[in-house]
Amino acid sequence: MDTNKVKFEKASVTVDVLIFTVEERDLKVLLVKRANKPFANSWAIPGGFLLKGESLDEAAFRILIDKTGVTDVYLEQLYTFGDPERDPRGRVATVSYFALIPFKKFAEPSSPKVSEIKWFSIKDIPSLAFDHNKILRYALSRLRAKVGYSNIVYGLLPERFRFSDLQKLYEVVLNKELDKRNFRKRMFNLGLLESTGEKEVSGAHRPAMLYKFKSREVVFFD
Repeated sequence: MDTNKVKFEKASVTVDVLIFTVEERDLKVLLVKRANKPFANSWAIPGGFLLKGESLDEAAFRILIDKTGVTDVYLEQLYTFGDPERDPRGRVATVSYFALIPFKKFAEPSSPKVSEIKWFSIKDIPSLAFDHNKILRYALSRLRAKVGYSNIVYGLLPERFRFSDLQKLYEVVLNKELDKRNFRKRMFNLGLLESTGEKEVSGAHRPAMLYKFKSREVVFFD
């Protein structure tokens, strides 16, 4: 084939960031309501077009900081979605990421492109713009799989936490109950946690030991 005669279609690139958290034993994702066409007034994953001279990771961090103001988080590139018909504006491929952050409330959005920002339970997701429902399903599948062989849940927790909170977090993300004794044994055998030497008093309950991850960086295990 004579490549000099091939006509290449011009394409744009966007970056979408799925931001997950856990609140009151419920796994949630942050969505924004679009103010402009296409899909005006529809909910969508936070994202934006790749800027000139910007790397994909830089774009993902820019979007994350713009939407949440959070910087010290777990962030991972997820997958590239490039169906030719996924965006009515033309050929637009999107590189998706997912981030994990401790729960926080957000102020009203300052961007004129967004009219509202809101946490949604993954059990109650509306019809989203573009192919964002598909992207969300893929991200949820990846998140649950990765929780099983890494310590990425550190992104959802404060620096110090009770062991019971750690187990509840795993149960929420995985959407299943875990045996308390087996879970505790596995966590300590992996050597990921250490005691802070401090205890937290909660109501009339016995003071609970506070733990932390030895490293707030990704560790993989079998």
